[in-house]
Amino acid sequence: MPTDAAAWPKTVTVAITGASGSAYGLRLVECLIAAGARVYLLVSQAAQVVLRMEAGIEAPAQPTEAERFFATRFGAAEGQLRVFGRQQWAAPVASGSNPAEAMVICPCTTGTVGRIAAGLSSTLIERAADVALKERRQLILVVRETPFSIIHLENMLRLARSGAVIMPASPGFYDKPAQVSDIVDFMVARVLDHLGVQHRLVERWGDG
Repeated sequence: MPTDAAAWPKTVTVAITGASGSAYGLRLVECLIAAGARVYLLVSQAAQVVLRMEAGIEAPAQPTEAERFFATRFGAAEGQLRVFGRQQWAAPVASGSNPAEAMVICPCTTGTVGRIAAGLSSTLIERAADVALKERRQLILVVRETPFSIIHLENMLRLARSGAVIMPASPGFYDKPAQVSDIVDFMVARVLDHLGVQHRLVERWGDG
């Protein structure tokens, strides 16, 4: 596994926000690490609460400690997983001169959607998404909310018109999931497909 930053075949920014569905984000990071991608991980303050509630994970607030914590959890190689703080403006994702090839916000709150759609950048997550849009890099938003208000829908439409991929957490059931992890894998597989990352999480439609 390469340790030189320039040697990683793909770099993906993954942001986990405070929407329910933290399992999606955790599984996505796990799969990207297993596939040999480099991951820039951003975790919102609300996401720390949700991770504790849904997954029993006490994620450290300090970026260096969080980096060690998640690197150990996912078995990342040295330099493969980087964690940046919410106001860490010197992070590579904050500038168009050094963006990742793609960014995924998973799960994504509708509040995050609204702030990105408005061009606000009060946190590193929002700034990184803004950079992805302006640099025409891939931005995938795994929105988790129901029902959607007109405001939510208009914000998502605005982002879709700007080049973002709106991918609500709406798993299919045609592969007959037997447990929650199967449902999670369905959504993560769709994200990985859009990122061009190979996987064997689910059976392809028509291959059964």
